[in-house]
Amino acid sequence: MECDFLIIGSGIAGLSFAIRVARLGSVVIITKKNEVDTATNLAQGGIAAVLSGNDATINHIQDTLASGAGLCNEDVVALVVENGPERVRDLIALGVDFVKDTQDSSGLNLGQEGGHSRRRVAHAHDFTGKEIERALLEKVKQNPRIQILENHRAIDLLMVADEQSENGDPTRCAGAYVLSDERTVEVYKAKVTTLCTGGTGKVYLYTSNPDIATGDGLAMAFRAGAVMANMEFVQFHPTCLYHPKAKNFLISEAVRGEGAILVDQHGRSFMEKYDSRKELATRDTVARAIDQEMKESGADCVFLDITHKDKEFVKKRFPTIYGRCLEYGVDITNERIPVVPAAHYMCGGVQTDTWGRTSLDGLLALGETACTGLHGGNRLASNSLLEAVVFAERAAHYCAENWETLSQMVFPPIEPWKAGEAKLLNEEILIHHNWDLIRRIMWNYVGIVRTVKRLQLAKRHMEGIFQEIEQHYKDYFVTPNMIELRNIALVSLLIIQSALTRKESRGLHYLVDYPEALAAFAHDTQFMKKKGGQLGEIELC
Repeated sequence: MECDFLIIGSGIAGLSFAIRVARLGSVVIITKKNEVDTATNLAQGGIAAVLSGNDATINHIQDTLASGAGLCNEDVVALVVENGPERVRDLIALGVDFVKDTQDSSGLNLGQEGGHSRRRVAHAHDFTGKEIERALLEKVKQNPRIQILENHRAIDLLMVADEQSENGDPTRCAGAYVLSDERTVEVYKAKVTTLCTGGTGKVYLYTSNPDIATGDGLAMAFRAGAVMANMEFVQFHPTCLYHPKAKNFLISEAVRGEGAILVDQHGRSFMEKYDSRKELATRDTVARAIDQEMKESGADCVFLDITHKDKEFVKKRFPTIYGRCLEYGVDITNERIPVVPAAHYMCGGVQTDTWGRTSLDGLLALGETACTGLHGGNRLASNSLLEAVVFAERAAHYCAENWETLSQMVFPPIEPWKAGEAKLLNEEILIHHNWDLIRRIMWNYVGIVRTVKRLQLAKRHMEGIFQEIEQHYKDYFVTPNMIELRNIALVSLLIIQSALTRKESRGLHYLVDYPEALAAFAHDTQFMKKKGGQLGEIELC
C-alpha cells in the first residue's frame, strides 16, 4: 500500500486533517475498530471558543493559562484561541448541527464548564462529539481520494535514513507496519504519516475513555525515537457514573455548568471547602476534592445533584445522560447521580511544533496524541476538540505550503514483516492477566494523588511486566490484543518515569512528598528513548 497521507485514527483530528489534505493527494485512514469507535464520538460537553459578544479572546486565554498551572505555551494558547471561532464556523459549514439560540449574539446556545469565566462552549446537547463525528464522516465518505480501512492496526512506524541522518540512523517516518483485518502484517508507505490515535485512558482501571484508548500513537512514536513531553499529567474527570453495570460513562462537566451540586452520602455539599469556584473549579481541583472526600468517609462515591433544576430543562439539555442513567435505574430529575473520578485525558504526548510536526521527519501528531503546549499541567474543559481542529488546519496548511518538497519523497525499499520463529499464542490468559495487573498498578500507585514510594514501587513492578510482555511479543505471532498490551505497558512505564522526574505538585500531578509548586520545575518534562538503553528507558532532553 502506498499513499500520500497515512492517517492513523478516525477521530476529529484525523478526519479534519483528511478532509483538508485530500486536495493534495491520496489519503488512507486506518482505524483499529470501527470508524466511529473514537474518543470524539463519546465527547459530551462541546467545543470552547470565543463566539459571543459577552466574551473576549483575552478571557479564554487567561482561563486556559490559569488551568494549565504555569506550563502552557502562551504563544500556542493565543494561536489556538484566536483561531477558534473560525474553526467552529468551519464545522458548522461542514454540517455540524450545534444547538441554536437566537437570543445570543453568536446565534448558538453556549454552555459554561469548569474553569471557564464565560459561557463559550458550543454544543449539540450532550452528544456533541457524536454529532461532529457524524458530519465529518459524511464529508470524508463523499471524497473519492479518501479511503477508510476499519479493523486495521498500526504496529510500528516505518523508519528510514535520509540525507540528514547521522551514522545512517533512521530519522524519517515513511509509513507503518499494519495488521489487517485478515490478520496479515502489511507495509503501508506514506509521504506524510499522521498519528491521531487518541489517549491512554485504558492504562487505568477506571476510565471514561473508549476501549481503543491504549496509547498506541505514543508508544509507536517513542519506539521510533520521537521526543515526548509531560506524560505525568493525566487528567482524571471528576464525574463518571458509578454503577456496577456502567462502563466508562461520563457525566459531562456541563451538568455542573448548569448548576448541579456535588454532595456527600449525607447530602452535604463540600466543594466550598476546597475552592471558591466550588463546582466550577478546574478538573484537577474537583477530582482531588472528590478523592479526599471518599478517602475520609470511606464511601465508594459521591453524588451529583441537579434535582433542583426544572425537569424538562434537564431532559432537553442532557438527553443522553438522562436516558443512560435511567437505563441504570437513576432518574436524574429526581435522584442524585452517583459519581467517581476516572482517567480521562492525557495532557502530554508526542511533542509537536505549531504546525503539528514531531521531532521525526515525515511524522505529524494531532489531537490527544500530541503535546502542543496548549494544555500545560491541566487541560481546560472543552479545549480538546478546539485544539484538534485548529492544529488539523495548521498541519494541512503546512503540507500545502511544502507539498512540492513533500511530494518528491521517493519510497525506499522496506523490509517485509518477519515473524521469525514465532508461534501461535493459544493462551489469552497471558494477555488478560498482565492487562489487569497493569491497570490496577496504575490506578493504585499512579492515580490522582501520588507518593514517591508508590511511584517507585510501580516502576519496579512495571519494569518486570514490561520485559515479560516484550518477550511474549517476540515469541508469538502478533495479534490485536498483543499490540495493545505491549503499548499500554510501555505507556504506563513512561507515565511513571515522567512522574518521578517532577518533584513538586503542579496541575494534575499531585505528589504528597512535595506538595508545593516550585519555580525550578516550571518547564515541560521532555524525554526520548535512551540511546543504547533498554526499550522502556528514557533520557531527559
